[in-house]
Amino acid sequence: MIIAALLLLLVTLVLFWFAARKQKDTGLPLGRVVYADPGGWVKVEKPLYDSLYGLTGKPDYLVNTGGTIIPVEVKSIFAPTVPYDSHLFQLAAYCLLVERSIGKRPPHGFIKYRNRTIEVDYNSELENSLLDVIKSIRLSERAEEVDRSHEEASRCARCGFRSICDQRL
Repeated sequence: MIIAALLLLLVTLVLFWFAARKQKDTGLPLGRVVYADPGGWVKVEKPLYDSLYGLTGKPDYLVNTGGTIIPVEVKSIFAPTVPYDSHLFQLAAYCLLVERSIGKRPPHGFIKYRNRTIEVDYNSELENSLLDVIKSIRLSERAEEVDRSHEEASRCARCGFRSICDQRL
């Protein structure tokens, strides 16, 4: 009987170790997943929405870690040395949406790349930069003509409007 109990304890410990390792491999913070947008043919969760800023978004995951909701954005690419601005602003927008939706500011979020996960602080500097981007977008929406962004030549080369664009590179 004692041998069976010890064997059962050993199996339990191995399973806990295996589960903890798998959890770490996901790149998600420890906690309970309370929202997921898995994509594909699965019914998607209702998007987060904020009427003040006109933002709508569906984070890949929202994880409840001790009463704090943390957004996680998953990217299929290998991690750049520093996250791209577009990735940072997307995550910041999810942090803003979480704060506006539930009334509690997330201290950070995660960008999960193929090979590593980067924790991004959601501080006032990032929030102010996001609000500047939103303001710029809203002004562009009202403008009669908006110049194309050519900060990344490779994006211009792959653009679906390249053949008719008078500003192409």
